[in-house]
Amino acid sequence: MAKSAASPADSLAARLRERVRDHAIDPLQDTSSVQRFAAQLVHEHEQRSLTGAVESVDDPEGMVGQLVAELVGLGPLQEYLDDPEVEEIWINEPSRVFVARHGRHELSPLMLTAEQVRELVERMLRSSGRRLDLSQPFVDAQLPGGHRLHVVLEGISRGFTAVNIRKYVARAHSLDDLVVLGTLSEEAAAYLHAAVVSGLNIIVSGGTQAGKTTLLNCLAASIPGGQRLVSCEEVFELRCNHPDWAQLQTRNAGLEGNGEINLRALIKEALRMRPSRIVVGEVRAEECLDLLLALNSGLPGMASIHSNSARQTLVKMCTLPLLAGENISARFVVPTVAASVDLVVHTAINAQGRRAVQEIASVTGRVENDVIESEQVFVRRDDRLVRGAGGSTAKDRFERAGYRLEDLLGSQSWA
Repeated sequence: MAKSAASPADSLAARLRERVRDHAIDPLQDTSSVQRFAAQLVHEHEQRSLTGAVESVDDPEGMVGQLVAELVGLGPLQEYLDDPEVEEIWINEPSRVFVARHGRHELSPLMLTAEQVRELVERMLRSSGRRLDLSQPFVDAQLPGGHRLHVVLEGISRGFTAVNIRKYVARAHSLDDLVVLGTLSEEAAAYLHAAVVSGLNIIVSGGTQAGKTTLLNCLAASIPGGQRLVSCEEVFELRCNHPDWAQLQTRNAGLEGNGEINLRALIKEALRMRPSRIVVGEVRAEECLDLLLALNSGLPGMASIHSNSARQTLVKMCTLPLLAGENISARFVVPTVAASVDLVVHTAINAQGRRAVQEIASVTGRVENDVIESEQVFVRRDDRLVRGAGGSTAKDRFERAGYRLEDLLGSQSWA
């Protein structure tokens, strides 16, 4: 008897889809049934292979996983999503799929087709409620597992649609976890915990994939449970398990070009929600002005920002608000940043893929020649985060929260 022309995987996938349809099952809602059907089909296939009617499967258990991934997961990408060591996946073109492990990237052996990439993008966006078309050629969305998706449509991206999936693989959920990982020293972690409890305004800075979101999560975990937290993000990424937490995310414009909700609108809305704390997932543009106004109103908060150092972070925070309009001047912005930001925590990733806090800088509040003065409270030397030469501000706020700066940092002169 002639063997089937189709490969076992293709034939089994078609039969699995047919069986799911016959039983009127929603594969996304009833994954266990899909798993059961796939196992049955593979078992039946292997029984038939004993007669020579079909080609045997090399790895029956692996085939079951592949079939389930094709129907309810992300097909050929699913194995990388399931791999706990993979931090990010990106597709430059169908035949060049990269993954990042431990901060370092590598070319995977996966070979896709342009049609497969289009189908994967459609499947990923289906559950997000966000769209991608000629009028909206970029999209940020969250996948069901909490991973962040970014897609650039072909035409903007040369040759093929470019896809990035940044996985949620946080290995730290508190400042103590960061100490275990070597990201922070015990002394720096104790100081940052006290700073959060005391209500200092903290900016987390660093480059792409430097661990800003994880660090922001760990800082937010130190917010007292009796306080109300409101967060604003482009796409939901923060996860700190706070008992009183309202999460807000942006929304793209609809087909008619209206209905967009940007970060500026979210920050303004957050102030109407009786927050005790506000956290902004990432500041990139003119929303920095609204963040400063919120922090300057007596509302403690935190945010993250792309930057090369703590000092450059302050410079950038003085620049971004100018994008809000011609009526916003540096004369207003610079002293507002100096008065609103208390600490800058700068993190980075090295050539070996290791993420670590490089410095914790205290903003003194003083401005000289339009330059905001800051001091290094902690700085990394010889791969160790050690006490810097600078002091710390807000001694009165630490004391009201029950902390003595002398105990946290040793004998110093305090602002």
